[in-house]
Amino acid sequence: MKKTLFLFLTLLVALSTQAQLDRSQMPEAGPAPKINIGKAKSFELKNGLKVFVVENHNVPVVSYTLSLDIDPVLEGDKVGYVSMAGDLMRSGTTTKTKAEIDEAIDFIGGSVTTHSGGIYASSLKKHSDVLLGLMTDVLYNPVFPQEELEKSIKQTLTGITSQKDDPKAIAGNVSDAILYGDKHPYGEIMTEATVENITVEDCKNYYETYFRPNVAYLVIVGDITLKEAKKQTKKYFAKWEEKEVPTHKYEYPKNLDKPFLAVSNKDGATQSTVVVTYNVDMKPGHPDAIKAKVMNAILGSGMNGRLTQNLREDKAWTYGAYSSLSTDELVGSFNASTQVRTSVTDSTVTEILFEMNGLRSDIATEEELNLVLNSMTGSFSRSLESPSTVARFALNIQKYNLPEDYYETYLEKLNAVTLEDVKAMADKYITPDNALILAVGDVPAMKSTLKPFAKDGEVVMYNYYGEVVKSMPLPAGLTAEKVVADYVDAMGGAEAVNAVDSYMMEGKMSIQGMALNMKLFNSRPNKTCVETYMQGNLVSKQVCNGEAAKAISPMGEQNIEGEMLENMKAEAIIFPETQYAELGFKLELLGVDNVEGEDVFKVKIVNPLGKAKTAFFSRESGLKLKEISETPQGNSVTLVKEYTEVNGIKFPKLITQSVGPQSFDIEFEVIKVNEGVSEENFKI
Repeated sequence: MKKTLFLFLTLLVALSTQAQLDRSQMPEAGPAPKINIGKAKSFELKNGLKVFVVENHNVPVVSYTLSLDIDPVLEGDKVGYVSMAGDLMRSGTTTKTKAEIDEAIDFIGGSVTTHSGGIYASSLKKHSDVLLGLMTDVLYNPVFPQEELEKSIKQTLTGITSQKDDPKAIAGNVSDAILYGDKHPYGEIMTEATVENITVEDCKNYYETYFRPNVAYLVIVGDITLKEAKKQTKKYFAKWEEKEVPTHKYEYPKNLDKPFLAVSNKDGATQSTVVVTYNVDMKPGHPDAIKAKVMNAILGSGMNGRLTQNLREDKAWTYGAYSSLSTDELVGSFNASTQVRTSVTDSTVTEILFEMNGLRSDIATEEELNLVLNSMTGSFSRSLESPSTVARFALNIQKYNLPEDYYETYLEKLNAVTLEDVKAMADKYITPDNALILAVGDVPAMKSTLKPFAKDGEVVMYNYYGEVVKSMPLPAGLTAEKVVADYVDAMGGAEAVNAVDSYMMEGKMSIQGMALNMKLFNSRPNKTCVETYMQGNLVSKQVCNGEAAKAISPMGEQNIEGEMLENMKAEAIIFPETQYAELGFKLELLGVDNVEGEDVFKVKIVNPLGKAKTAFFSRESGLKLKEISETPQGNSVTLVKEYTEVNGIKFPKLITQSVGPQSFDIEFEVIKVNEGVSEENFKI
């Protein structure tokens, strides 16, 4: 009976409490909780290495993070060598090859990674001495093998090729070039030329100059005591020789004095990447940093930010729109960005600027502020669960000369932010009148619509390298048909081309480290076969005999039918350029452009089935340098880097093929005209 009465009274109280709650109102942020952040213990070796130790005995694991406190380096005509030097430190020492290092680390189930700013190592505590032996071998004895450098250069060049079709990478390069300039380390752009300039000596010089204990911190986190940490560091790091390390000072980049409109072209793009950005003079620990972060969160942090609420929830133009306001020792930054369909590029810029100005003209609401404070409080509190957070806090206090209680009082400072503070931060740090407004996408479709955002109406076009595109005007009377005719002449002439009944090409390529061989067979009227081999074994095949088609892969065989079959037949036509009109192709001269530093004419080609591709023909030689077409996996980009002549006709010898994020080179070593092809090749 008493139990029943107790449950009844409990239910009555709950119902009464619920009746008093107004669930239409966002609950106010509670008082800042008092926190007691664990202290990192620290000491310093005689060579200047500063060590921080955070004990965590919950799991028998220990990690060692070595980080350098150095100024960014201006790399000049060798941009990329700093990061490459860091990556290659682990590629071999005077005592071990890269393979031996890998094997030794795998044997203890540990990890050792290197980068230009330091080394990270982790393992079970019982293997920590073996781990430190490997870590310090890499630290003291790197040899930067020439063959590993060449591999890294090749991989980096492949990465650049892939990034040229990545709108975010393009936007990053263009904004860096405009906001910082090439005299500032943040404004340097890595190119094929700078990467190919990198030598082993460059890597060694960087290592010898900057990897010194007197500018380094060692953070140890895990199942270890201070006594054990002191013993290990003295054993493994005391012999590390200190040396004076150069410092570098750079002028603060000059801010834009008016909105600057820039565009960069991504052929075949159906979306635009829109960025509004500018520099902010705010170093870590700045008195405004916390309040400014709250202000930015209201504008564009997460799904509840004004930008996402406007552009996604209200307009349905994007999956998300976000902004950031970042501190930095040299140059902080504000950045608002999103991706939208091309037709609403200008409208998106309007709405981003509207929301930016809205924080300046209208004070934020209590609901917005409480939502952000609750979110940031929760995020900060959750981060304290990780011992590495305590270590990072200790390191930041040391590096940036922060007050000792900076993080202990963080929540107090955060929850003291008021609506008036948000308005003041918006007035101070939201400055659209000196912003770079950048759009990456289909420039012809969006460039003119962006002119109203520039005070002088000028929209400047940039390429992937952050260079202004200054293409020559189209010659008077030039047509797409004339460009294609010149291409046929450059290949060898219509008579020689039309005399080709069949041809075959054999080449080699590498995809994700796998060496592959390719065989391509073509025959009139529209027969084609593409075979791919790995170690002599057929791994894929696509064949069309002019009437039917089939695909063979590790998944099995599949007949190609319908629209895919018709497209395959259309693409199988040998040198269709000589008969575009008869076959029903439609051509459109889109204008001029630039490919790998060479002026080109840009032509849209639509086959009889309505499938379009864009071709780029050299203004000087007439040869096709690039072609872009749509595939289910994304845009397919073919870049012709070298031609070779066979039977009086120029064939591509070296091409780079990109589909989505994948990019690979194909080098054709064998090309035969009117031989090496039989009906057997097209057997279904």
